[in-house]
Amino acid sequence: MKQKEIKKKINPVRSFLMWKNNMKIILKTSNGINKQSGAAMLISVIFFLFISLAIISGLVSPSIREFKNANINLNSKKSFFLAESGSEDAFYRLITNKTIGTSETITLDSNFTTTTITTLENGDKQIMSLGDVSTYQRQLGITLSASTGVSFNYGVQVGQGGLSLTGGSSINGNVYANGPITGDSSSYITGTAISANSPALTADQTNGIGIPAYNVAFGNTNSTQDIAQGFKVSVLSPLNKVQFYIKKTSTPSNTTVKIVNDSGGKPGTTVYASGTLSASTVTTSYGWIDITFSSNPLLNVDITYWLVIDASTSSTKYYTIGASNGGYADGFGRIGKMGGTWNNTTPSGLDYYFSIYLGGVNGLIASTSGSQWNQLHIGTISGSAQANTVNYTNSTGNIYCQTGTGNNKPCTQQPDPSYVAFPVSDANVAQWKTEAEAGGVYNGNYSVGWAGASLGPKKIVGNLTVGGGGILTVTGTLLVTGSISLSGGGQIKLSPSYGTNDGVIVSDGTISITGGANATGSGVEGSYIMMLTTSFLSNAATIEGGAGAVIIYAPNGTIEIEGGASLKEAVGYKIEIEGGSSLTYESGLTNNNFSSGPSGSWAVESWGEK
Repeated sequence: MKQKEIKKKINPVRSFLMWKNNMKIILKTSNGINKQSGAAMLISVIFFLFISLAIISGLVSPSIREFKNANINLNSKKSFFLAESGSEDAFYRLITNKTIGTSETITLDSNFTTTTITTLENGDKQIMSLGDVSTYQRQLGITLSASTGVSFNYGVQVGQGGLSLTGGSSINGNVYANGPITGDSSSYITGTAISANSPALTADQTNGIGIPAYNVAFGNTNSTQDIAQGFKVSVLSPLNKVQFYIKKTSTPSNTTVKIVNDSGGKPGTTVYASGTLSASTVTTSYGWIDITFSSNPLLNVDITYWLVIDASTSSTKYYTIGASNGGYADGFGRIGKMGGTWNNTTPSGLDYYFSIYLGGVNGLIASTSGSQWNQLHIGTISGSAQANTVNYTNSTGNIYCQTGTGNNKPCTQQPDPSYVAFPVSDANVAQWKTEAEAGGVYNGNYSVGWAGASLGPKKIVGNLTVGGGGILTVTGTLLVTGSISLSGGGQIKLSPSYGTNDGVIVSDGTISITGGANATGSGVEGSYIMMLTTSFLSNAATIEGGAGAVIIYAPNGTIEIEGGASLKEAVGYKIEIEGGSSLTYESGLTNNNFSSGPSGSWAVESWGEK
C-alpha cells in the first residue's frame, strides 16, 4: 500500500521531468526552424534586389545611350550648320565682290567655324569651312570657277544722280545708291535702302591717257604676281574709289586691291582699305575699271601710300596694265609679290595707268514732304535705312545714320556706306559693240511692224523702231547708233536658242518703251534681255506702261519709269519712278549669264560635305 502511494507520488515528478525534456526538444526544433526561415528570407530579398537592379539597368541603359547619341547627333548637326554658315558667308562675299581674306572665323554661342579661301592653280576658288561644336567637327567645301555672268545684287542701283520715288511708286527689293534717295509718303521700298557717300566728280590723282607706251603683265609668274603704284593725295579727304586701265588674258580670277603704307620706298604690310577687282568687268581690250572699298580711310596730305593689286598666279590666266615712263611725279611703280619681294619695273621708273577719287557728297535718305507725319517708307517687308543723313523716314528695321530728324527711330551709329561700282564696265560695253558689228552693218533706220523680224548680231547705223504689234526676235547682240523706240504693243524678245542665257541691245541714243510694249527673255525662266543706253540725256531711257522681263541700264543718263510700268531691274546714273510704277527684283538677277560679253562671275562647280 505504501509502495503504491510512493509510486503515485513519484510519477508526477517524472512527468514534470519528461515534460521539461520534451519542451527543450520542441524549443530546439523551433529555433532551428526560425533560423532557417530568416536565412531564406534574406536570400530572397537579396535575389529580388539583384533582379530589380538588372531590370532597372536594362531599362535605363538604352535611355542613357540614346540620350548620349542624341546629344552627339545634335552637336554634329550644330557643327554642320555652323560650317554651312561659314561657307555661305564666304560664298556671298565672293559673288558680291565684298572684301574677304584668305581665312575668317565665325563664333556663335561659344562655338566656331573656320573658313579658308584658296585660289587653285587654274584660278578657281576653293572654300573650306570647318565647324566645331564641343570637339565634334563637320567640314563643307565649295569649288567655284569663273563663268560668264554679271551680278545685279539690288533691285535698283543708282549713281550720283540719285533715286526719286513719287505718286505711289514702289520698289520690291533693295536699293543701293551712290547719291540721294528721296520720295513722298505714298511711295515705298520693301527692302533695304542704302545711300552711300559719293566720290568727287574729278580724280585727285591720275596718270595715263591714250594708248599706253608700256604693257605690264602680272599674275602670270610668282615674281610678277602683284603690281603696286606709289601716290600722294593733295587734300585731306576720305578715299572713295580707284580706277585702273587694264585688260585680261583668258579668265583670271577676281583680285584684291589694297591701300597700304610705305616701307622704305616699297609697299608695307599695313592695310588701310581693301576692295575687289571683279574679273567680270575686265575684257581682253583695255578699259578703265572702277574699284570700290569696304571702308573709306582718311588719307593724309604729303604721305606716300601704295595702291596694290594683289593677284593670284596662273601662266595662262592673267592681267595686263597700261603704263607710262615718268608720267606721274608723286610716286612710281613696283612689281613683285605682296608680303614678299618687290622689284623695279622694266624699264625702271614706270608709272601705271590709275586714278584716285576722294570723298564727294554725303549720302541722304529723306521724304520730300519735310514732315515727320508724311514719311518715306523703307523696309515695309523687312529692311533698314542706311545713309550718313536720314530724315523723315519710317523704317521697319534700324535706321543707320550719323544725323537724322523726323524719323520713327533714332540713329544707330555705324560707318557710312561706301560707294559701289556699277556691275557693267565701259570695257564690257565696248566688247558688246564689237561683237554686234562682227555680225554685219545695216545702214539706215530699221523698222519692225506687224510682220515681225529676226535680227542679230548686227550693228544698225540709225534708229530701231518696233510697233504695230510686231515682234523683233533677237538672235544675237545688237548695236543701235541712234535711238530705240518700242511702242503700240510691239515686242522685243530673245530667240528660244538663248535658253536660260541673257541677251543685250546697246543704244548710243535714247530708249523708249511705251503703249503696252514689252521686252522679254527667251521664255525660259531666268532669261532676261538688257537694254543699255550710253546716252547722257535726262531722258536716256523712258519706260511708260509696259516693260516685261527686262533690265534697263543707263550708266550716264536718267531713267524715267512712269504710267504703271513694271520691270525687273534698273541701273542708272539717275532714276525717277512715278505714277504707280513698280520694279520687282528677282533672285535670278544675281548671276546673269549673257551669251556673250563679260566673264568672270563665280559659278558653283561643287558644293558638299568633305
